[in-house]
Amino acid sequence: MTSIDIETQRTALVAETSLLADLYRTEDPTTPIPTCPDWTLANLVAHVGGGHRWAAAMITDRATEFLEFAKVPNVRRPRDAEEADRWLRGSADIVVESVDATGPDVPVWTPFGDLRPAEWWVRRRLHESTAHRADALLALGRPVALAPELAADGLSELLGLIRMGSPRFQTPLDEGTTVSLHATDTGDDWSIRRSDDGIDWEPTASTGSVTVEAPAVELFLLLLRRIPADHPGLTVSGADKVLATWLERTAF
Repeated sequence: MTSIDIETQRTALVAETSLLADLYRTEDPTTPIPTCPDWTLANLVAHVGGGHRWAAAMITDRATEFLEFAKVPNVRRPRDAEEADRWLRGSADIVVESVDATGPDVPVWTPFGDLRPAEWWVRRRLHESTAHRADALLALGRPVALAPELAADGLSELLGLIRMGSPRFQTPLDEGTTVSLHATDTGDDWSIRRSDDGIDWEPTASTGSVTVEAPAVELFLLLLRRIPADHPGLTVSGADKVLATWLERTAF
């Protein structure tokens, strides 16, 4: 199974955020984002940069419960474009710096059940960035250029969030159904099954009720509901209804 260590996650968080800032600097900020209805590119930037600063504030405060956004310093995107560019780029650095200052193992609130080590937020904010940079690229009609190993890690992270459980997710699999994913470029496999009221998965090849084969980026985008199940980059075999049910119940 492809995995990236924490230092790679930290570097990628800064890099992905900077790439989103590049798009904001060079493209029309009023560009609509179809995969995030009613949002523009400017809204997307506000969401990512504000979210980074919110996570950093919780880490710094050693928060054990939800922190209101209004209480986070400098959480709003500046109106001036150049200031907003610097604000977004700096927000990723603040996440990393807050972990170092607080300690990577200090327990902090998350939206997914139990408190998690502060360092958990680096990976979470990384893939918030990868997902929303993909939103921007799709809106602009550009290919989603994302390193395969980063896409594979994003897919594993997303499955981990679903496994943790959250009121935002329904149980994505009915009894007796399974989903198998195979990344044709990295060679990674995810064999997903129902477990009580949630899911569990293993990094092994199998034939599921539905099996999807594609490069890691396309699999990641599919599970994020950014591309449809009939996208030409995907090879789907088995029970289409199982995949449709999964996608319907895992809106994120």
